[in-house]
Amino acid sequence: MYRIDFNKLRFLICDDNPHMRRILRTLLHSFGAREVYESEDGATALEMYTHYVPDIVITDWSMPIFDGLELAQMIRQPESKGNPYAPIIMLTGHSEKRRVTVARDAGVTEFLAKPISAKGLYQRILNVVANPRPFIKTKTYFGPDRRRNTTNTYIGPERRGSGEVEVMQQPSLLEKARSSI
Repeated sequence: MYRIDFNKLRFLICDDNPHMRRILRTLLHSFGAREVYESEDGATALEMYTHYVPDIVITDWSMPIFDGLELAQMIRQPESKGNPYAPIIMLTGHSEKRRVTVARDAGVTEFLAKPISAKGLYQRILNVVANPRPFIKTKTYFGPDRRRNTTNTYIGPERRGSGEVEVMQQPSLLEKARSSI
């Protein structure tokens, strides 16, 4: 078990609901975070992302201008400004399997259904910090490995082909955020 020093991490919250932003900010501050930036839409979030280079992005799915899904896709462009490897935690009130799959395919790292809890948020943050997944680059996808179970014994129809796949280890936030207790 690791203890994370949230004071060493930078967060970007993107949600069009000011009450939800306040809840998230309050939770992050209660965890120990001090650098928490906020945006009410995807366009402003993208500007803030390139300017502040946050370690973790927490975004709502549904927002004006462009939504959290489009934000994730823009962040995940390898040639984009900023860090395309930054973990993205998607918040939404709609947690159907189809939506989780669409978010995963857009490069979202973790998914959290509303209403959120402090424990749920903390667990997602701990997971992206302590257990970063490798990044996969193919012709059509760049983002965290969509498979959580990476056994080589899988032989089903969705088995990843051995051609034209580049696997890159994601820079870990653990060394940056590890607490010295």
